[in-house]
Amino acid sequence: MKVIFFHRKKAKGNFSIEALFQQIRENLPSDITSRVVEMNWQSKGILRRFFCGMQALLSQGEINHITGDIHFVSLFLPKRNTILTIHDIGFLENRRGLSAYLLKRFWVQGPVRHCAAITTVSEATKNELVKYVPEAVSKIQVIYNPISELFKVSPQEFNPTNPIILQIGTKHNKNIERLLQAVKEIPCVLYFLGKLNSGQRQLINQYQIKFREFTNLSIEEVAGLYKECDIVSFVSTLEGFGLPIIEANATGRVVVTGNTSSMPEIAGGSAHLVNPFEVESIRTGIKKVIEDGAYRDQLITKGFENAQRFKGRPLAGEYAALYRKIKDRNNHAHTS
Repeated sequence: MKVIFFHRKKAKGNFSIEALFQQIRENLPSDITSRVVEMNWQSKGILRRFFCGMQALLSQGEINHITGDIHFVSLFLPKRNTILTIHDIGFLENRRGLSAYLLKRFWVQGPVRHCAAITTVSEATKNELVKYVPEAVSKIQVIYNPISELFKVSPQEFNPTNPIILQIGTKHNKNIERLLQAVKEIPCVLYFLGKLNSGQRQLINQYQIKFREFTNLSIEEVAGLYKECDIVSFVSTLEGFGLPIIEANATGRVVVTGNTSSMPEIAGGSAHLVNPFEVESIRTGIKKVIEDGAYRDQLITKGFENAQRFKGRPLAGEYAALYRKIKDRNNHAHTS
């Protein structure tokens, strides 16, 4: 059986979807071959998106797997053998008017209805998706994201007097403003993976926080940041999955994360949960993991156990079973 993996066009700093499906492909059984089709155009504007759809149409295989982001290309492919992975639907947050309608129609409802199967990367994402397309619940399967083998145990003595706190992401849902308020009186150095905006920089200067900013890193360089830090901050208000939680788990770093959406599900008891909408909760959580060494070590130990749930081979096996199910169903329909 041959599976075609459809990927968005590569952009600087965006590689998480590509990296995780590389893990899936490397662990697929030998009877399943695969090919990657990367879009020739960025998903911007009607004409470029039409070209992406036509490229998908001309590149289809026995099983078509749209790996995320470019949901709309499913509308150009046969429903019977197309699978769509949805990582989150946070892009609908705070959308209004025509923009909200178009995203809902062409990135959620239309694509979901025009696929044989849907996978989501967490139960939280599945539950959110069902709110928009209730009738699709029977064809949605949760398959977690795998963790890259680059994230390995890297012992390091914790620095309680001036810890490095690695914050993954700087977009609106990453909750940077509340994080800055929470740590302004905690001696630390903040590492930001992602480009800061002018408002965030202004707050950093106002609070006199020591920081470093990292952009356009390779996945190997990202893994290096995890090794260098003492704490991983992921106090988002909304996440479809939460890959940084398990990347920190696998590296052996303590995690402070939000108690909303998918984060508690992915953490599985291996992180300190805070209310991301309350500055004091974030502050208390960070101080707790800095000051309580026994508690910190307990979370790190649980993290090593939790990371085992996200190994590539068993998750690839779940995808392989889904591919076979779709193929067998189509073969049966063709012969009956």
